[in-house]
Amino acid sequence: MPTAPTPPLPWLQPTDPLPPPACAWGPDDPAPGLLAAGGALDVPNLCSAYAQGSFPWYGPDQPILWWSPDPRMVLPVSGFRLHRSLRKTLQAFRSRADCEIRVDCDFRAVITACATRQRTAQSGTWIVPEMLEAYHRLHAAGHAHSVETWVAGRLVGGLYCVALGHAVFGESMFSCATDASKIALAALVGLCRHHEIGIIDCQQRTQHLASLGAREISRASFLMHVEEARTRPAPSWAFDPVYWDTLLPPTAPTA
Repeated sequence: MPTAPTPPLPWLQPTDPLPPPACAWGPDDPAPGLLAAGGALDVPNLCSAYAQGSFPWYGPDQPILWWSPDPRMVLPVSGFRLHRSLRKTLQAFRSRADCEIRVDCDFRAVITACATRQRTAQSGTWIVPEMLEAYHRLHAAGHAHSVETWVAGRLVGGLYCVALGHAVFGESMFSCATDASKIALAALVGLCRHHEIGIIDCQQRTQHLASLGAREISRASFLMHVEEARTRPAPSWAFDPVYWDTLLPPTAPTA
C-alpha cells in the first residue's frame, strides 16, 4: 500500500496565526511534530503558541520552526524521582548558608548560559540570538522565568521556563557545577508542588528526564491539561526555602 504524501508545511507571515496542533506532521512524515515555519517571535505570538501547546525550535540559518509533538514528554511533579545521590546533594545544599535558590534574579544570564554551554553530542545551539532576545522580552512581560542555583554569591546553574497561569513549559537548563541544574529543577518541582501545579512540560523525550520521572502522554491529553491550567491564576514566582519540605524531611530546629 503506498504511503500518503507528506502534507505541505504552512509558511506563515508575521501576523498569521499558527495552524491547529492536529495539523502537525505525523510519525511517518520527515519531521514528526513539525507544525509550521515562519511567523514571528513577538510576545503575543509566543503566548498564543504556548497556549495551544506549540513552541519554536530551530537552528542557525533556519527559518522559525514551530512544533507540536505527539506524544509529549511531561514531568508530573508528584512523580519526580529524587534519587539517593540527588537527595544527599539537596540536603547539603539546603544546610549551607551560602547556597540559595533565586527566581528571576538574572534571567538573561541563565538563558545566555543555556545558549552557550557546550553539551554532549551537540555541535551548536537552538537558542539562536533571535530566540534569546524573544524570550527575554517574554520574561519582561511576565511569562518566562528563571530558577537559579547560587553558591557563595555565584550563579552556578539554572533553568528557564515559560508559564501561562498554572501551565509551566520547561525550556532549557545549564550547569557549571556538579548537579547545579538538577538542584534548580528540584526547586522548580518544589515550587510547583507548593502551588498545586501538576505538570511541567518537557517537550520531547530524553533519557535524563525519564530517569527523573518524566513520561510521555498523548498530545490530546497534554492540550487538555494546558487549556485548564493556563486559566488558573499565576502563582507567585519566588522560592521560599520551606518549599524544600515538599521534597525533603523538614530540617530540625536549631537550639
